[in-house]
Parts: sequence; C-alpha cells; structure tokens
Amino acid sequence: MAAILKCKSVIGGSGWNSRFFSTSKQRLSQSYKLVVVGGGAGGCSVAAKFSSLLPKNHVAIIEPNDTHYYQPMWTMVGGGMKKLEQSGRPMSEVLPKNARWIKERASKFFPKENRLVTASGEEINYDYLVIAMGLQLDYNKIKGLPEAFNTPGVCSNYSTLYVGNTLESLKNFKEGNAIFTFPNTPVKCAGAPQKAMYISEEYLRKHNKRDKANVMFNTSLGAIFGVKKYADALEKVVKKRNIAVNFRHELVEVKPDTKEAVFRLLDDPAGATKTFKYEMLHVTPPMSSPALLRANKELTNEAGYLEIDKSTLQHVRFPNIFGIGDCTSLPTSKTAAAIAGQNKIVFDNLRFLMDGKKLSQKYDGYTSCPLVTGYSKCILAEFDYDGKPLETLPINQAKERMTSFFMKKELMPLLYWKLMLNGWWNGPSTIRKILHLGTGR
Repeated sequence: MAAILKCKSVIGGSGWNSRFFSTSKQRLSQSYKLVVVGGGAGGCSVAAKFSSLLPKNHVAIIEPNDTHYYQPMWTMVGGGMKKLEQSGRPMSEVLPKNARWIKERASKFFPKENRLVTASGEEINYDYLVIAMGLQLDYNKIKGLPEAFNTPGVCSNYSTLYVGNTLESLKNFKEGNAIFTFPNTPVKCAGAPQKAMYISEEYLRKHNKRDKANVMFNTSLGAIFGVKKYADALEKVVKKRNIAVNFRHELVEVKPDTKEAVFRLLDDPAGATKTFKYEMLHVTPPMSSPALLRANKELTNEAGYLEIDKSTLQHVRFPNIFGIGDCTSLPTSKTAAAIAGQNKIVFDNLRFLMDGKKLSQKYDGYTSCPLVTGYSKCILAEFDYDGKPLETLPINQAKERMTSFFMKKELMPLLYWKLMLNGWWNGPSTIRKILHLGTGR
C-alpha cells in the first residue's frame, strides 16, 4: 500500500493548505476558509473584498481562463467604437494578490461535505463557498451554428470568436434584411441585442446603405423591453427609425448556403416556422447555467440555476454557500450592474455568517442596462425586482442622451477595472440617495 502523508491546515491559524501525497499517484487536497468558483465580475469582486479581510491565501479562486473580459464593451467592439483588446486584461492582473488562483475548472460539487473537485482531480475543501460561474453560450442549440459564423453576414457580439464579424458584416452589407435575434432563454444583458441593432442601423445610415436595408428585430419575447417606462421610449425609437419588430420569433436554424434564417413562431400551437432571407444576421445565442452546475440538483432549481434567497443571496439549502451573478436564480436582469449591487450584499451577509450574526443586508434587485441607441446616444435604464425605475440621476433617464452614452462608453469601464474588480464599487445606491435628497428614488 502506498504510503500517504497528510498535512492538514488549521483555517485561521497557520494558513497552510492541507495536502496529500502518494508514492504511486500524487493526490492533492487543499482547504480554504473561502472558495470562489468563477473569476468573472462577481467572483473577482467578492474575492477582492474578502482577500482584504482574511489572511493571505485563505481565499481561493477557481478560474481556468487566462483573460478577464469586460463583456459590456463588446457592443462597442461590434460597432467599431472599441477594439477587442481593450475589453480584456490578463487574469493574473485582476484577481486579488492575497488570494490563491487555482487555474482549473471545477468538475464536481459535494455541498454536503463542504468540498469540490477540479478537472484534474484536485480536492478543494472549504468553510464557505461563493458560486459565480456566469452563463454558458449555447450556439450549438441553433441548427447550422456555430459553423455559419464562417460564412458572410453571420455575426454575434456575445463571443470573442464572432464579435469581429459584426463590423465586417456592416462593411460588406449590400442589400437585404439585417436581422437581430433574441432567444427564448435568459441572457446576459437583455438590452444588448437591441444595442447591436441600433448601432448597426446608424452605421448603415452613415454609409448611405440604409435605403437598401430592411432592419428587423426578431425576438422570442412579447415586448421590446420588460420595464414599461423604457419600453415606451424604445418603441418610439424603432418607429422613428423604421425598424420592424417581430415578437415571439425564436431562431432555430441558420442556412448559410441560401442565406436564410428559420424562426419558430412561439404563439403557434402547431409549432410553425417562418423563414427569412438575410444579408446580415446578428445572433444572440440561447444561454443556460453551466452544465456542471445544472448537473448538481442539490444546488439548483428546476431550471438549473443556483437556488439562492433573492434578498440575502444565501443558498436556500446550504447556508455556507452564496451565489452572485448570472448563474443564480435571482429574478432580475443579468448585468454587470446587477453584480455590482449584489457583491456588497454577499460580502456583508457572508461576513455576518462567519461572525455568527444575523444576515441583515437585502438585495432589492437593482440592475441597469445602458441601452445604446447609436454612436452618440443612450437610454440609461435602471430598475429593481418589481420593474420599477430606480434611476440614479435626477433626470428622465428614458430619454436618449449624450451624457448617458459618455457614461457607458468611457466612465463605466473605468469603474469596472479600477473600482469594482478591486472590491470598491457597490453600485450607485449612495450616489442616488445624495442626488435624490436621501429618498433613493
């Protein structure tokens, strides 16, 4: 039998990590006070907060990627206003220095045993766990994709692999339909498909192609936006700019050989489809929680999302687990702004739990979607769980404004890189209270 040496750490004491070594096959096990799964916006910001609170290397971040992307910038990249390289930073530069980066994927959760296993078989034990795994893009659920992205006119701002196709499709546009889709699933930033459309429509006008283009928004939804105040404003935008909107249309197939897109008519009981010719097709893919998370039924709801309390962000069955961001069951729009509002709630409530105190912080569902309507204007939507506007500025943010566009294009990336990822930005709630004389609305 192989000799095994076990050296177990005492969390809060020496700070060592427990390790197991075997003479036949090395097996490594580590223990941490806090493990964060995912190095995106939510994981990085929460890890930064706790890394400044706990001793060095008592926080571990499990993240396999070399590059951290500020994904909201990809709308600008698709329109030629930013370069893809501007949206990314080396992961090693954005993760907190006092945390240990485990550059792997998690492969299995064992929440009853307070442990998980990585893709290499490494066992990670934890006292507390924050799951921040984001969403996965399911292009393959649309017949003909992703192969059609290698053909003219097919693009998507949702992936580093395909965002470059958007500007190329606009440059090469000659005549026909420019179609922008919205899937029949939750997505990252529900306004992003429209942003791509409005920027593209303005590009076509600026380059004298608009009279040869039929711009259309084929969406699986039954309304252009989920909050009435902003929906009313957007309906005026599409009407003024002669954009056709087809509700309850779900993209199910792309035929690049004939440049056709097939849509399922969701309100047709027989499941009928309708085919559109395209010159340009911008695809917003179906999305889902990561397969690893969906496979663990103890952690998720029926839809496969991490099941957490909508107010405290604590897991409903495992009190030492919290969730943040797109992979969770929170009934709010999945945006970086929502994560900014959530990270302080997670930090405060998890800290209270560590100290044996009552979880007193409550998340109100705050989220924001800067609805860019072209190359210089933006509608700055902010709202809560109830779909009520929760605007920061004491002006009507449903109006297209250059100031809102400047905030989206220049200010928000700075807030993200300099403040949020370092654990110093919790959303604009304090600013809102000051500007609204303490009312918060």
